[in-house]
Amino acid sequence: MALEWVVLGYAAGAEAIMVILLTLPGLNPLRKGLIAVTRNLLKPFLSVVPFCLFLLMDIYWKYETRPTCESPESCTPSEHLRHQKSIMKSQRNALLIAAALIFYWLLYSVTQLVVRVEQLNQRIEKLKERAD
Repeated sequence: MALEWVVLGYAAGAEAIMVILLTLPGLNPLRKGLIAVTRNLLKPFLSVVPFCLFLLMDIYWKYETRPTCESPESCTPSEHLRHQKSIMKSQRNALLIAAALIFYWLLYSVTQLVVRVEQLNQRIEKLKERAD
């Protein structure tokens, strides 16, 4: 199951990098290319959403079927440690899922805003040309 988390981590990282590149000032010469690349990658990155839901269900299933160590006498120290590690990994993975979904939403929103700003700038240029 570790490969799924690595893939999700790389997807979240790529989304974060694209959001940063789209929002950095001073990249106007590269902006049109970045917008085109980002708009083309939004549809493939949409697969992150059902993938995150699948992984969230996996976390829930592991939570429901885990052995319980409610009292110190019911588990050995190694079982108790394994139980604690499992809980920590589940919390980390839930944060990764949340980050991937938030970064996708941010990437989608920022891309739409940047495209809208570009369209408005083009409209302003046309109105200026018409006024001259």
